[in-house]
Amino acid sequence: MKRLTILDVAERAGVSVGTVSNALNRPEIVAEKTLASIQAAMDELGFVRNAAARQLTGAKSPAIGLIVLDIDNPFFTEVYRGVEAAANEAGYLVVVCGLSGDPTHERRQLRLLEEQRVAGILATRVGKGNSRVYSQMRKRGMPVVMLDRRSAGKNQCSVAVDDVAGGRLAGEHLCGLGHERVALVNGPRDWTQCADRRSGFLTAVEDAGATLLPDADLEFEKMTIGAGEEAAREILAAAEQPTAIFCANDLLALGVEHALIAAGHRVPEDFAIVGYDDVAFATMAFVPLTSVRQPAGELGKRGAEQLLSEATDENHKHEQIVFEPELVVRASTGAPVPSAR
Repeated sequence: MKRLTILDVAERAGVSVGTVSNALNRPEIVAEKTLASIQAAMDELGFVRNAAARQLTGAKSPAIGLIVLDIDNPFFTEVYRGVEAAANEAGYLVVVCGLSGDPTHERRQLRLLEEQRVAGILATRVGKGNSRVYSQMRKRGMPVVMLDRRSAGKNQCSVAVDDVAGGRLAGEHLCGLGHERVALVNGPRDWTQCADRRSGFLTAVEDAGATLLPDADLEFEKMTIGAGEEAAREILAAAEQPTAIFCANDLLALGVEHALIAAGHRVPEDFAIVGYDDVAFATMAFVPLTSVRQPAGELGKRGAEQLLSEATDENHKHEQIVFEPELVVRASTGAPVPSAR
């Protein structure tokens, strides 16, 4: 079957090829009646423009890139929905790239996004050694907005949550219930979010005179349900056990809860658990999960709005937006610890 071209559209609409080209690329200079005629011709023919050919002219693609830390985490699904809502309203497509933990893979994704001439990139994490890559992209004119993490300076947009405050909320809640021996199940400390949540949690624990048990200060490369199950097994095998556990995301917390219950323990009677993110699954756990809520959808929406503003507005001003987290208390932390414990 013959591939349709703008020549076919021009013949059907009764206009020149140049007029069709202007209608596709500079519609503001074409009369409305002519635009309507050309659109009708494209609809009748089933013509779809060649975006790759358009990019040869140097034009940017009507798409933005979203670099996602963990594509399996429901938190980032909600972030994507916020990004997609803002992008769709502006007529843009969202290209999602999941990180594998390999900085080389991340660089390859960034190169492909830049080759596709996306209008800008939202990044939820910068892999080891890749800060310079993002910096070089920005110097070449590619807008980059940090999402779910703060930018390094005032000359770049970012949308984040105060994770130090979030960790502190979790610690204050558990210590306020009377827990004196606590555990922390965390992701890699070189991830800013994980380091900040740990910092806030430790501050609250120390202020309350409680103890983070050395054998229960755990760190995992991947923040998954499986890692949470492994954390629970390590906690149960330790010489001294905590009465409360703070997990740096809900997937870890759900894994911890599942493994503890499978081993015959009660939540919250034997172990109280707090997660982080407040994903939809938190309410559907066997014991509904207390969690520190992040406004995931709003994070994505505001980040996309910032990115599109920087990509299209010459008078754009950089912003660093920081949301406050909220503690949502459910059954996994229960009532205050009995004095007998």
